[in-house]
Amino acid sequence: MSGHESLLGQIKSPRDLSNLKLSELIELCAEIRRVIIDTVAKNGGHLSSNLGVVELSVALHAVFESPKDKIVWDVGHQCYAHKLLTGRFSRFSRLRQSGGIAGFPRRFESEHDVFDTGHASTSISVALGLLEAERLSGGNARSVAVIGDGALTGGLAYEALSSAGHLGIPLIVLLNDNRMAISPNVGALSRYLSSLSMKRKYQTFKITFDSIIKKIPFFGGKLHNGIQRLKRAVKAVFYHDNLFVDLGFEYAGPIDGHNLAGLISVLKDVRTLDRPVVVHIVTQKGRGYEPAEKDPGAFHSVLPFSVEEGKLPQGGVESWTHAFGEALLKAARKNEKIVAISAAMERGTGLSRFHSEFPNRFFDTGITESHAVSFSAALAAGGFRPVVAIYSTFMQRAVDSVLHDTAIGKFPVVFALDRAGFVSADGETHQGLFDIALFRAVPNMTIFAPADKAELELMLNWALCAASPSLIRYPKAPLPESNQAFCTALVSGRGVLIKAAAAPSPDNGESVREKDGEDRRHSVSEVEEAGRAILPVKQKGDLPVPALCLAFTGSLYPEVSRAVQLLEQQGIAADMYNLRFLKPIDEDYLVNLMDCYRYFYVFEEGVGAGGVGEYIASLVLKMPCRARVFLHNAGDVFYSVGTREELLCSAGLDGQSIASRCLSDMAINEGIG
Repeated sequence: MSGHESLLGQIKSPRDLSNLKLSELIELCAEIRRVIIDTVAKNGGHLSSNLGVVELSVALHAVFESPKDKIVWDVGHQCYAHKLLTGRFSRFSRLRQSGGIAGFPRRFESEHDVFDTGHASTSISVALGLLEAERLSGGNARSVAVIGDGALTGGLAYEALSSAGHLGIPLIVLLNDNRMAISPNVGALSRYLSSLSMKRKYQTFKITFDSIIKKIPFFGGKLHNGIQRLKRAVKAVFYHDNLFVDLGFEYAGPIDGHNLAGLISVLKDVRTLDRPVVVHIVTQKGRGYEPAEKDPGAFHSVLPFSVEEGKLPQGGVESWTHAFGEALLKAARKNEKIVAISAAMERGTGLSRFHSEFPNRFFDTGITESHAVSFSAALAAGGFRPVVAIYSTFMQRAVDSVLHDTAIGKFPVVFALDRAGFVSADGETHQGLFDIALFRAVPNMTIFAPADKAELELMLNWALCAASPSLIRYPKAPLPESNQAFCTALVSGRGVLIKAAAAPSPDNGESVREKDGEDRRHSVSEVEEAGRAILPVKQKGDLPVPALCLAFTGSLYPEVSRAVQLLEQQGIAADMYNLRFLKPIDEDYLVNLMDCYRYFYVFEEGVGAGGVGEYIASLVLKMPCRARVFLHNAGDVFYSVGTREELLCSAGLDGQSIASRCLSDMAINEGIG
């Protein structure tokens, strides 16, 4: 029998913890750490955060009655031990893989995952709502929010704390203080929590005093009330109250988050309280694995690695993130007005070198996306050129700040949206599929979608000279092989046509529509002639193959290129059109281009509703063109765990699916098999 099976294999539900002695629970913690380290090393995942909460997870499930008592994990990237303790050990080897265990809490996966989470600062609101629902239903179960000090920087957490203090119901907030979010915590809150962490003398006094009182026979309520008043008097004399007390909470802490016996004792006490309480728990991120203890930021979210070597793999292929960081650094060396802003994701967004070279021009606002955007708009109002680097999925949290504080004033903030499109392994909450639809609707906004490194740099430099806000979206993926076509200068609203060697410009250098108030489109014969010049009609057997163009948002360039190769193998030649600009779009130019084809496809790595494809479809209704226009996008669905390749395939946006779709449409409309 393996060491893993000796204890962890016996845990089918949290109730099984009641059968274990304290020494066995401590041994169980060690086993959980080994399983987490081994699994993350094989599959990738969040390591440091999960290693830091092993004892806390065991203590929670030893004291509370999940799922009757509701445990809500903020962000949720620290839920691996929780999953192992709630009947998922046998499936844990498939962590973050298609068809396996999700890396975040998911209600469909277990009744113990009481709420889907993935973004920061939501847990207190959710736990409070669940507790109020329990009370309204006549129940008496408890509700626990586990929130890290990094997530506590988010404004939503304070809105919920204020509401909970006002309601006065017995919400339990466990503040996991490891002095880190993803990047090291910054700001006044971090310093405040550090000051609280120094007040251990009072907690030592409190624990010692309580242990003495428990040995004295109870002589009625008067003695109990007198003891409580004495404890509060001692605290008032020697220790100032804190923010949580001012908001109406009891406060306990700081507590050693790796002392299992102490944790269990404290949690048993707070479970009986009839008012809201904050338990301040100090933990070590990366606990139990020395490389992660030394550099918890690097081991926050990792690709597969060697446990023995303790070194993270250094990818040989350059990523979009790295290319962005280098392009921004190059621009900043030429323009001292350029400043960079991160919302607790310095390393993840490629800004570490910028921070090192220009420390006074780099700002980490913590997990505060809305503040990061409004702060940046004000920097722009003050004459600077702010570049805000935020993951696409987290940018959703700042929509109002983009609208209200940035776009109305036309402040030239540059938004660099990393992880746009499909994101591997993290599931529904982390897919970057909504940014096009969300921000295409914003007036004064320019949206770029680069297809390679050269184009990314062109777009960044354009945005840094623009007079209004701009957004550049790029995927979590290796950079594709460069294409010389993408080095051509940008023209507002226009893309790049590829494989059209003999093609004249669709407008011959000027707009072919509405000149001197007239509709100046090509005649049908001119369009057909242009089509022949752009794309010679090839034959497959005795059947003509129609002119075909595949337009795409930049991140899909590798997939569309693959589709074109597959079509060529079937004797079908197809042009590619890299949209470049998702907003604005030169409507005359685009419709004139579509007039040159019999089939025009738009492939978009984003949701359909509100996307650029939907806009092009409405354009065709307004300005009819010759081409049959087909739209393909990520649809109206949340995508679960999978690799980028698997997710693209499931959406029909991989090269094979794109080619098959084109062949199918031709078979239906042209009789080509």
